[in-house]
Amino acid sequence: MTGAKAILERQTATANNLANANTTGFRAEMAQFRALPVYGQGLPTRVYTATTGESWDFRSGPIVRTGRALDVAVNGPGWMAVQAPDGKEAYTRDGNLQVNGQGLLVTATGHPVLGVNGTPISLPPMSHLTIGADGVISGIPAGNLPDGLMAINQIKLVNPPANQLRQSSDGLFVNVDGKAAPEDGKVVLESGALEGSNVNPIHAMVQMLQDSRQFEMQTKLMQTISQDRDAANQILILS
Repeated sequence: MTGAKAILERQTATANNLANANTTGFRAEMAQFRALPVYGQGLPTRVYTATTGESWDFRSGPIVRTGRALDVAVNGPGWMAVQAPDGKEAYTRDGNLQVNGQGLLVTATGHPVLGVNGTPISLPPMSHLTIGADGVISGIPAGNLPDGLMAINQIKLVNPPANQLRQSSDGLFVNVDGKAAPEDGKVVLESGALEGSNVNPIHAMVQMLQDSRQFEMQTKLMQTISQDRDAANQILILS
C-alpha cells in the first residue's frame, strides 16, 4: 500500500513536470523514496516506502535566442532575485521581463525584479534599454540624445546552495531559512535569450508509463494477498 501511494505521488510530480515542459526557466521536481524497516512483530523483510523529502533537478535548460532586449537567460548556475507576493525575496530563472504601467521591471508572472539594494527596480521612460551580462540595466531616458546612454540600476543575481532552496506554491524558489541570499558577482546573464524548461518530455512520458504499470502491479498484489487470506480462512473453517 505504501508503495502504491508513493507511485501516485511520483505520477503527480511527473505530470506537473510534463505540463511545464515549455515553461521558461522551469525546474523539474524529483519524487524520491526509500524503503524503511517495519518495527515490531513480523518478518525482517517487511518494509514500507517513505518519502525522502522534496527535491528538484537544478540542471540548466536549453538557452534559446530571441533577440528581445528585455529577455535574459541565466547562463550557468544562479538566479535572479524577485519580490514574492508576501514581500520577501524569492528567486527565478524566468527571464521574460516586462515593464509594467507603473514603470516597474517585472517577470512575465508580475513579480517585481529586485535591484542590488534589495528593492524593486523602477525605470523612467526609456527610448532604448539593454541588460548587461552582470545585470546592469542601461538605457537612454526619453528626450535625451542618442549618445546619452547611462546605467540606471542592476539586477540582483544570487547563487545560494541548492540544498537551501525550496519551491513555493507560486513556482518561485526561496531560502529555507527565510533569509535573503547575498549577491554573487559570478552569475552571468545572456541578453536577448531565454532559458527553456529542463524537463525532458520523452523521459517524463516514459516515467509515467513505468509508474502506471508499477501501480497496477502493486494493486494486483494487494488483491492477491486478500484472495489468499480469504482462501486460508475458508480452509481453517472447514478443518
